[in-house]
Amino acid sequence: MAGKTTKPTKKAPLRAKAVLATHKKAESTRKGKGAQVPDLELEAAKDVIEKVRRSAKQITTSSTAEYFAKNLQQVGFSSPTKAVLTTLKEALDNALDACEDHGILPEIRLHVEKLGPGTLKNTDQIMIRVEDNGPGIDAGDVPKVFGEYLASSKFGRGRCSRGQQGIGISAATTWAMQTAASGARVITKQKSTKKAFSCVVDMDLKNNRGILRDKVQIDWNRAHGTSVEFTLDGRIQLNGEAGLLNYIRSTVLLNPHMTLHYNITDVPKTSIERVTSVCPVAPEATEPHPHTMKLGEFISHARLYGRIKTAVWLKRGFSRVTDKTLTELVKVQKLPQAVLGKMIDTLPDEDFKRLFAALQNMPLPPPATDSVLSVGEEGLALSIRRIGDMDFFSVLTRKPTIADFKPVQVEVAIARRKDRSGADNDEAVQVLRFANRVPLQFDKAACAIVKAISSVNWRSYGLRQPKNGLPLGPYIFAVSVVSPFIKFKNASKETIDASEELVDELRKALMQAGQRLSRYLSREHKAGELEQRVQHIEQFGPILVETLVRILNAPEERKRRAEEGLSLLLERDTKGLKKDLVAAEDRLASYLEEKKQRLAGFFAGLEVEDASLLAQGAEAAAEAAAMGAQVEGVLSEATDQDKPGRAMGGKKRDRKPPAATVADRSAVKAATKPGRKRTTKA
Repeated sequence: MAGKTTKPTKKAPLRAKAVLATHKKAESTRKGKGAQVPDLELEAAKDVIEKVRRSAKQITTSSTAEYFAKNLQQVGFSSPTKAVLTTLKEALDNALDACEDHGILPEIRLHVEKLGPGTLKNTDQIMIRVEDNGPGIDAGDVPKVFGEYLASSKFGRGRCSRGQQGIGISAATTWAMQTAASGARVITKQKSTKKAFSCVVDMDLKNNRGILRDKVQIDWNRAHGTSVEFTLDGRIQLNGEAGLLNYIRSTVLLNPHMTLHYNITDVPKTSIERVTSVCPVAPEATEPHPHTMKLGEFISHARLYGRIKTAVWLKRGFSRVTDKTLTELVKVQKLPQAVLGKMIDTLPDEDFKRLFAALQNMPLPPPATDSVLSVGEEGLALSIRRIGDMDFFSVLTRKPTIADFKPVQVEVAIARRKDRSGADNDEAVQVLRFANRVPLQFDKAACAIVKAISSVNWRSYGLRQPKNGLPLGPYIFAVSVVSPFIKFKNASKETIDASEELVDELRKALMQAGQRLSRYLSREHKAGELEQRVQHIEQFGPILVETLVRILNAPEERKRRAEEGLSLLLERDTKGLKKDLVAAEDRLASYLEEKKQRLAGFFAGLEVEDASLLAQGAEAAAEAAAMGAQVEGVLSEATDQDKPGRAMGGKKRDRKPPAATVADRSAVKAATKPGRKRTTKA
């Protein structure tokens, strides 16, 4: 894949046979006519035949572009459906990376339109256009970006960026050329230029380079940005885990700073506004750790630093290598001091091997974790509200850690849909997988994220789960893995390799989020039981008293005392509920005030939501107080009947069911329980 592949020339034997047959035919014709074949002509024919035979055994070279053009399935173009999604994903990832690298809040427009029938069987001709407000691209770099494989400014730098290899967008150009005979139409404008640069990028597969045509300077209604458009054969899939809408929903979730406008065939035009004005800043790339390299990589890494001493190179070119490390290399690992003093460009291979072995045998500290970039709990809590109506969600961001000697950070969000009716309760939860904030939509079963979710016992957290399977119910599990060195299973980056250390870290994050979900479900269940008991007493208590009085022929005095006991029982529950709601109001107000201060500038319409929640709590408290007053009035009436001159016996009370429903109680209590800062209740 480095640029050269071997292939035998299959057509050479055919050419040799053709030449030989022609020669024999001509010779037989001449002999039939009695003519003699000249010796010079015979020698020439023999030379041609010999050259053709030799060429059949020759080894030829192929460019990187030729390799990928014949193996596009390795980079996500294995079917017409995946071709549309992969093209859209690669263009959107490039747009987001460009905006974030220059501190620009991204505003992106997507347009996917079906133009007509495609050239391939059972396909349509699809137009995909992605526009951004990024910094723009220099005209000289346009052919490298869209028409050259492995041309990237981020390859091997160890940053948490979406694109790194420089393959995806070039593969999209290749697919467009192969299926629709059209390249990538690009319009780009930088802030320093007056006009935009427009062109069409084709690919020279033989030499792995882009070719520009139809170059022109145009007026554009943007101060800066880039628009790329592909016309290709494919099929549009809107719904399902591999659908375009699911991809857009997932991208919106992990990019709260993005404003997105999309127009897709058969889907209404939609705009999703950003919920935060903080643009994430990708940490600087970290130097590699000695324990993550092989000997050949170790030597090649040294060639990048020119003429410096070995000791300086070790401290400058690697992380976790200090003066103390160099001292231990000499004292503990018995490395000659002279090796550290030599110039790195003249160091013999034997010394490289000795130095590499000494470093591998040393217990170095693990790599630094300050190179990871996460969304954060605040941003994730804000963004999850944009993907649908949820009545509960919990977000969790684990501290960065080391897995397989690479820095990793895991984020988990568990949400429950507000609409829980229908068949969703018997279906597996929806899993949204992310790697460096990029949605993963294919090969789910082999992914480390799905294996970690399936290995957790969700029954202990209150969910239904088949054996060794995903839990069931109307839930969304969003899991994000962030690392500058994520190990994928293929070049298309569709699934994360399930190493033991990474799966263990994912399990810890999932179990922490599961504990929060379990506490919420437990409170909800207890509140439901309490409400059910109260309703049963109110419904069947008076009937029971009447029936017992009739069976036992009890006097009115006995009936009155039974009704008073029932009233006292209901009064205790009412007073306790009223007290809880009054306390909940105070705790709710303080919690919302704290949330507004902590997320200042994030919630756009928080004041309206807060007023609504407070109004609901106040209404529930007022209704509970009214119910308590009604009970007190009945008791007061019963007490007055015991006074002299008053008739005995009491009236049957017309009890109303309590107004404070389970939803009211759980909404207020769950949102106001002290110490629940990281669990957000929607």
